[in-house]
Amino acid sequence: MYTPAITGTGVFTPENVITNAELVKAFNAYADKMNAANADAIAAGEMEPMQHSSEEFIVKASGIENRYVMDKTGVLDPDVMHPLLRQRSDDEPGIMTEMALDACKKALAQAGRTAADVDLVICAASNHERAYPAIAVEIQNALGITGFGFDMNVACSSATFGIQAAADMIRSGSVRAALVVNPEICSGHLEWRDRDCHFIFGDVATATLIERIEDAKGPHFEILSTRCATEFSNNIRNNNGFLRRTRPDGLTDRRDMQFMQNGRKVFKEVLPMVSKHISDHMDSEGIESGDLKRLWLHQANKTMNDFIGKKVLGREPEPGEQPNILQDYANTSSAGSIIAFSKYSDDLQDGDVGLICSFGAGYSVGSVIVKRHA
Repeated sequence: MYTPAITGTGVFTPENVITNAELVKAFNAYADKMNAANADAIAAGEMEPMQHSSEEFIVKASGIENRYVMDKTGVLDPDVMHPLLRQRSDDEPGIMTEMALDACKKALAQAGRTAADVDLVICAASNHERAYPAIAVEIQNALGITGFGFDMNVACSSATFGIQAAADMIRSGSVRAALVVNPEICSGHLEWRDRDCHFIFGDVATATLIERIEDAKGPHFEILSTRCATEFSNNIRNNNGFLRRTRPDGLTDRRDMQFMQNGRKVFKEVLPMVSKHISDHMDSEGIESGDLKRLWLHQANKTMNDFIGKKVLGREPEPGEQPNILQDYANTSSAGSIIAFSKYSDDLQDGDVGLICSFGAGYSVGSVIVKRHA
């Protein structure tokens, strides 16, 4: 048996930023257009007018102030309200691979490694741009990695589930090093015309290099333990898929073909599930709340993270103990906890223990307990 360690991380951040002010302006223009088009029905009481959004509403509901996206022109056009991404030929790298390469190269550079040192690529993300061939195999090919790759999807928990899969293979000896990559183009599955969720997501790609601990060349994080859990729920759902055209209404503009959630039920059911999962995981490893130097949580909502941090630590988290990045990146699905880990981990001291946790649709939750080796 071998001991796995995280030796490098990388974050690809798109160039385009959408502020809350820009988003609100576009959404309100769309709402005004729809209200004008349906003025008679609204006047007759047959339908409710669309409400305006506001910067204050978004920050209060989520803590989000900005988001990065691969395209902002389409999102901010009241006549489009979705990203406009160019059609690529089959001979070109896919957009997920393009994003992933940047993050992977940064992770490899941080670890002092090259693609020749990697045996496995796992592309773990909420949405994949195609069913097959696997995005992971395309990333593997683009990097020149000899070995194998596969895709996996556990929604917002994909990163931690991918880390567990890679760590298990390293423990068993079947691979020496693995890249877990999370290219998330969340702007493509978000319904930007829905006031309740139009502000939630952003785009990003993260990569995590995991190796046998004896192969680490510099500072690294030993993976002490991993744990994953799932429990079926319809409260976060996207019904799009290849069977869409087989159904009578398959070509209509169905709302359920984009991201949907019952926010109240998600808060009520996910928060206790995640808090208990983390506490049980720590208990099983003999780790007390006072031993935990940092929590890198899924970046979906500031209120959710504050609640979980308080439950796990038994007190209000001190500044820096539970870093949030969603104010700048918004919810980036599986990548959020890895962005937080990548940006807020270098200051930990030798022997310090921390925990990475992601959670979301499924319901699903994954946690990774790590120890710093400087």
